[in-house]
Amino acid sequence: MSIEKRQILDMNAFDRHLQGGSVAEQVKRRLSNLGSTSVLFYQEPIEMVSASGAWMTAQDGSRFLDFYNNVLSVGHCHPTVVEAISRQTARLTINTRYLNRVVDDYLEALKARLPNDLSNLALTCSGSEANDLAMRIACKVTGKRGFIVTENAYHGNTQAVTEISPSALKTQALPEHVVTVPAPGRSNYPDGNLAEGFAQAIEQAACLLEKRGYGLAAFICDSVFSSDGVFAHPTGLLTQAVECVHRHGGLYIADEVQPGFARTGTGFWGFEHHQAAPDLITMGKPMGNGYPIAGLAARPDYFDRFSEDVGYFNTFGGNPVAAAAGHAVLDVIEHEGLQQNARDSGRYLAQKLEALSESCNCISEVRSLGLFIGVEVSKNRSIEEPDPQRASAIIAGLRYQKVLIGAAGKFGNVLKIRPPLCTSQAEADFFINALSTVLSES
Repeated sequence: MSIEKRQILDMNAFDRHLQGGSVAEQVKRRLSNLGSTSVLFYQEPIEMVSASGAWMTAQDGSRFLDFYNNVLSVGHCHPTVVEAISRQTARLTINTRYLNRVVDDYLEALKARLPNDLSNLALTCSGSEANDLAMRIACKVTGKRGFIVTENAYHGNTQAVTEISPSALKTQALPEHVVTVPAPGRSNYPDGNLAEGFAQAIEQAACLLEKRGYGLAAFICDSVFSSDGVFAHPTGLLTQAVECVHRHGGLYIADEVQPGFARTGTGFWGFEHHQAAPDLITMGKPMGNGYPIAGLAARPDYFDRFSEDVGYFNTFGGNPVAAAAGHAVLDVIEHEGLQQNARDSGRYLAQKLEALSESCNCISEVRSLGLFIGVEVSKNRSIEEPDPQRASAIIAGLRYQKVLIGAAGKFGNVLKIRPPLCTSQAEADFFINALSTVLSES
């Protein structure tokens, strides 16, 4: 039986043709305001009213353990970030056309965590904007227009970035200047040499772009392939692939919008685990712990060449309030040891999930790097038999056990687990116990 590919926003999403259960009136109000662009989780959506740390509280007083939302990565409503935003918004909010030390202090603190050669930053409001700008720079620097992405990649929602986000497309085909490669997983490269197999796929894709007359401007990937189902091993996975990209005259864009800012535990950035040096780095989501801030890091000469033809300015990107939020996030990660906690808590969770999988025939693989975890749900532990229906049932069951997670993968059969970096062992145990209960009932 064939299994249909699932669009990313359809995973774990509310069916707008249903009533919405106890929150039906609120659902009706939301749909009347946003129409078909509305995206809500669960068949009975949840009305949230407050949050703290790893927990969110609903209108009815129920508390939910948030193992889904990696935007609030240092914890919901972290007091250090809240105080920094409140202090700065009461003092000054302007754009980057004026000098302001808050902004430059943040930029220098962020640059201290980046490769030395990527010494210029452009700040934006979203990862979509950062990736859009990275694409434009890649085309200018290389003189080419083609892009390579993975089969179920998601990189944002501007027009250009949507075209390189296969998982966002419902009916339209990818344009000719975009070629996909399978993510580096066992089911796609069964001979076991993932790094070599992935590099060969990149080589074939680059040759196809050249044959079509576009050439290769860039290979862009989320450093843990999160939308594809979370693939992070072996260490050094991307080295050969990036070498191939460079041989064809293209750039490697490391999309750190999801894995960046200490989530992987082994490094501050996901690409560090792969031992591949990016030409451009994009970042967003956890950068401001809920305040809109994102950015792009590049070599100065790349910005120089891009700016020869067109000016770039972002009205809200890099404003002092955003910079204050971003700097506070960096301070919290360092002072609270959250990178170490991501490594330790991630290892603990992975071990518990591996143990759970031994007694459950629906888990075929647990893939993790720090607090970025993917659990492959399949029939009879066979990675060749994905079971998206079971995965959806597990996610829905966890919702009623007061735990929130998401889905990923081409078929939506991978449980995507992204706890906040402050997650404690007790909270990890709460999740494991809830998952164990759901698995025994489903």
